[in-house]
Amino acid sequence: MAHNDDDAQTLRRMASLATPMALRVAVTLGLPGRLADHPAAAAALATELDADPVALELLLAHLATLGIVEQTAAGYRTTAFGAHLGTGDAFTNILLRLDSAAGRAELAFVELAHSISTGQAAYPRRYGQDFWADLAESTELRTSFDQQMGLRFRDQAPRIATGFDWSRFATLVDVGGGRGDLLAAILHAHPDIRGHLVDLAPTATAARELFAARGLAGRAHVSAQSFFDPLPAGADAYLLSDILHDWDDHHADRILARCAEAAGTTGRVLVVEPVGGQRAMSEMDLAMLVIYGGRERRIEEFQALAAAHGLVLDAVADLTEQRCLLEFRPGVPDNPAGHSLPGDYS
Repeated sequence: MAHNDDDAQTLRRMASLATPMALRVAVTLGLPGRLADHPAAAAALATELDADPVALELLLAHLATLGIVEQTAAGYRTTAFGAHLGTGDAFTNILLRLDSAAGRAELAFVELAHSISTGQAAYPRRYGQDFWADLAESTELRTSFDQQMGLRFRDQAPRIATGFDWSRFATLVDVGGGRGDLLAAILHAHPDIRGHLVDLAPTATAARELFAARGLAGRAHVSAQSFFDPLPAGADAYLLSDILHDWDDHHADRILARCAEAAGTTGRVLVVEPVGGQRAMSEMDLAMLVIYGGRERRIEEFQALAAAHGLVLDAVADLTEQRCLLEFRPGVPDNPAGHSLPGDYS
């Protein structure tokens, strides 16, 4: 096989950690926003940021080669392209900051080899405890994670709220629903539904505030608790949105067990998240593994987890380009021979 120098150079650039880390440090220092309207030289910035002037010049020079900043007579200035790293895109900003939950978590990728060898999360290997324990100990990390989840659904929540017939359910429990962005969108789109959100205490407080601000306090109850504990029983449906892929099979099984227990013989369990082989990106699959020890499961993997708790897959619906909805009901499978369900991609 002939050796192609251009291909080899491309691969080396793809493998280099210099550029992704330079971008993350720039965002963490606030450089894109700081230099948007007020150009500055490296020496002046170094004093302002308590940074080494020579090292900061090296960083800015690399950012200039990337088109993030440009040299002017007054110093470095953020370009229109680089502005996307600042306040122009809050989601990008919070994902890249090294002091945010997301930015800190992605540094665990340096331990990817450990995850590939063991099938376990790399986050505890890097930080000494798992991601959720870190969030429990740090108000700042928990707050940034809640913001991240809210921003993630900023564009998709309205589509999810209108892309499925939620009005079939008079009562809906959002299990691990974060600060309530998705449930609020569903309640707005379907005024006859009453919602109940379950999440840990700090996040539950934020959810109450969001529901009150959106005029939904009368239709949205909030319980501050873990979804590993017994859930409010008797609702028509239990929603797990971007929950199961954050956990290994053992913990995902425990979460589904609580949902099945609460749903009883008549309730439904609704799983909304990317599905392996359909809506899941390979990069996100690796992130789920490295950070949480989870993954984007395939249809048959969801079925196997649910079957252990008497749950049967009834239907699969495409909600957005990134997420599907899997609807489970209690009972015996109607297709024991494995025939495809309507909307089933297995």
